[in-house]
Amino acid sequence: MRVLIVGGGVLGTMHAWQAVERGHEVVHLEREPEARGASVRNFGLVWVGGRAAGAELDAALRARELWERIGARVPALGFRPNGSLTVLRTPLELAVAEETLARPDAGERGLRLLDPAEARAVNPALRGDLLGALWCARDAAVEPRTAQPALRAALEATGRYTFLPGHEVRSAGQGVVRDDRGVEHRGDVVVLCTGAALGGLVREIAGDVPVRRVRLQMMQTEPLDEPLTTSVADGDSLRYYPAYRGAALDALNDDQPQPATARDHAMQLLVVQRLDGGLTIGDTHEYDEPFPFDTQDAPYDHLAQVAESVLGWPLPRIARRWAGVYAQCADKSRVVHRDQVEPGVWLVTGPGGRGMTCSPAIGFDTAEEIGL
Repeated sequence: MRVLIVGGGVLGTMHAWQAVERGHEVVHLEREPEARGASVRNFGLVWVGGRAAGAELDAALRARELWERIGARVPALGFRPNGSLTVLRTPLELAVAEETLARPDAGERGLRLLDPAEARAVNPALRGDLLGALWCARDAAVEPRTAQPALRAALEATGRYTFLPGHEVRSAGQGVVRDDRGVEHRGDVVVLCTGAALGGLVREIAGDVPVRRVRLQMMQTEPLDEPLTTSVADGDSLRYYPAYRGAALDALNDDQPQPATARDHAMQLLVVQRLDGGLTIGDTHEYDEPFPFDTQDAPYDHLAQVAESVLGWPLPRIARRWAGVYAQCADKSRVVHRDQVEPGVWLVTGPGGRGMTCSPAIGFDTAEEIGL
């Protein structure tokens, strides 16, 4: 079978991986010279601990295993099972962690509550004040800026994969897509993984899909001269991820409100060290379009202040800042929007902030549903 995949981000690339793994030929088209969307503007987190119970957690756990297997075959992914520590600095945050640990799926998530000494033994670079930390052994990391090229190199080595950058698809139908160079590409099935590009081609063939767009701001420091052995989150992450919802979180929101900047920008702190030593730090969330075209300094200042407080030392100099937009299903109970929009043409979009985490499982499930 010949599979045509549109979109060179991590979702499209993982669909290509599944198709090639199953013995098929893949032609993979991307409108840019290289993926430039949310797939490269993220933390590179494989984030299991905070996922919603049910389909989302199931997808994250399956994806975590797939990432590890693929990472063993493609070392350039930089896969590392480093886990994460969510730092708890108030009794109310500690109560949320304790309530989460009392749930029956805590072991499946790999969660454990550490006291300050235990947390610092796991991550000696954690030198800020804390009451404890929620350890998630299942969390991991990859390198978002190099993951797609690394995966493509492995795919190209099979002889059954062709990547066509700089080809913007203008039309798609059963067994054929046509790009902006006037070239027709023929195959047996078409998979559209267009990310947050929901107009143009997608609107023409699928109408208005039940997916919204979300904007974020992030930054990265110069290399740190010591290892950050785990990913690190702060107590505001408890407010953001669905696994922590419950009476204790309600009390946290009521009695320990976020600072105005964090509240206005729906912020949490996540810190991940890159292989070169730099720290990726974020992030914000904006949901109402039109989004601003510029970045705002106040969220960056807040993130830097909180990161320095949590870590207990000054950050290295900020080397770069960026904004990004990703697509999220309006129905948050769905891991992704997957729909056969025309015979033999599938649209897969809207994983939200779960794209990097869940893309291997999403690609697997699409392959199963299509019958590859």
